[in-house]
Amino acid sequence: MKQLLLLLSFLLSACSSMPPVLKNAPAVDVHLDQVRSNIEAHRGTPVRWGGTIIDVENEANVTRMQILYYPLNNSGRPRVYRETEGRFVIQTPNFLDPAIYKQGAEVTVTGTIAGTIERAIGKKMLALPNVEIGNIYLWPEEQYRDVYYGPYMGYYPYYPYRYNRFGYYYYPWY
Repeated sequence: MKQLLLLLSFLLSACSSMPPVLKNAPAVDVHLDQVRSNIEAHRGTPVRWGGTIIDVENEANVTRMQILYYPLNNSGRPRVYRETEGRFVIQTPNFLDPAIYKQGAEVTVTGTIAGTIERAIGKKMLALPNVEIGNIYLWPEEQYRDVYYGPYMGYYPYYPYRYNRFGYYYYPWY
């Protein structure tokens, strides 16, 4: 019985697909809306947030990146098909190359909330949460294949079909 439980726990732990950079980082499950409502109460809170890059600003001693927030899935990747809650800014003393961290790329960051930072969005000034990052993970672009398998692919037995000159499919042995 113990061996079965050990095997089951080993197999389930192998199903985790979160990158090691993000998996071991401490984080509290807090959403952007909660932090924006009371930033001072969440100062110093470790977070794991993600989204798509809006802008990268490299200065002499610091790099700041504006990110459009999306909730994360089980593997830590931003769910870009969900509704966003707004923006946040990450800050690091390291240089982040804008050619690598392009606009629209998906990233997940871990770090601590350091307060707010003022940013102009159009003609409006907004106070955005500022996160001092510990780790950043740039997700590779997802590749989609456009393949058509036909309407009866899931049924057994699979009968191939052809289209006749009128556009209707038929089975050639009838």
